[in-house]
Amino acid sequence: VQLQASGGGLVQAGDSLRLSCVASGLTFGSYAMGWIRRAPGKEDDLVAAISWSGGTTKYADSVKGRFTISREDAKNMVWLQMNSLKPEDTAVYHCAVSKVPYGSGWLQGPLNYKYGGQGTLVTVSS
Repeated sequence: VQLQASGGGLVQAGDSLRLSCVASGLTFGSYAMGWIRRAPGKEDDLVAAISWSGGTTKYADSVKGRFTISREDAKNMVWLQMNSLKPEDTAVYHCAVSKVPYGSGWLQGPLNYKYGGQGTLVTVSS
């Protein structure tokens, strides 16, 4: 499985960014997808996830109402729309795929996902 995330950058507090991820090497429509962020000195945080059908989403409390995850299976892509960004959103954001197809494990934390690689850096200045 290969996951390529992009779209990060340096923005000011209150700005918006849209992250994109292209996945390959899997039957995309069978897997839940997520975005996991990694900040220095903090545990990895599953900020948003979307079910294999796209019908159910889950957000960390810290981003509810500000972030929106979406997917398009025809393109093997998932996006994260981030609005009203805050300095505490600064992190490397990784696109993630659930370790197993279907099921409910995707609702749990980062341990149920495959992710890594370069990710995309989001820096929010105050």
